[in-house]
Amino acid sequence: MAVNRDPILKRCRYLGISPTVVGIDKKSNRFKNNNNSRRKVSEYGMQLKEKQKLKFIYGVLEKQFYHYYELAAKMEGQAGNNLIVLLESRLDNVIFRMGLASTRRESRQLVNHGHFLVNGNKVDIPSYRIKVGDVITLRDKSKSSSKFKDNLELTKSRVVPAWLDENRDEYKATVTRMPSVEDLDYDVEAHLIVELYSK
Repeated sequence: MAVNRDPILKRCRYLGISPTVVGIDKKSNRFKNNNNSRRKVSEYGMQLKEKQKLKFIYGVLEKQFYHYYELAAKMEGQAGNNLIVLLESRLDNVIFRMGLASTRRESRQLVNHGHFLVNGNKVDIPSYRIKVGDVITLRDKSKSSSKFKDNLELTKSRVVPAWLDENRDEYKATVTRMPSVEDLDYDVEAHLIVELYSK
């Protein structure tokens, strides 16, 4: 399986997003006076950057990202908004949003190791798509692990999105509705991605 090993802070700076979006609580002052920011960016360059931004935030590689775009284009409504909903409804993203993992990379690994249940059934596929009414819980065996207590303490200032009804004491969350663009904690122009792929 391909692994994305991009340097996180450098990538965040290039894409113009805060490191907190990907769960990193660090600041970098390197390359403050970067002359590249004054360069005029072409329309294709802007479209490519928006695509790279979403791929980086959710840790998805090109083949899987394009598959999400194809699904989004077939759904009702705007393809760009549908794409974001599909990415936000991944199980690894839900675990990250619950605060049980400090980053999406970590949440992907925890899901792979089978720490979580969806509606009482073990799910170890990070790209599993959650639905309205799904109940995501930490497995009983894993509740004794200090890892999850530490993560909850580390992420206590993280805002849980409105589409999740979370009970931190029980390591549990219920999906009350599907995520939407308004719930995002970063800016993205999804229509540029649609324009890029529809050329």
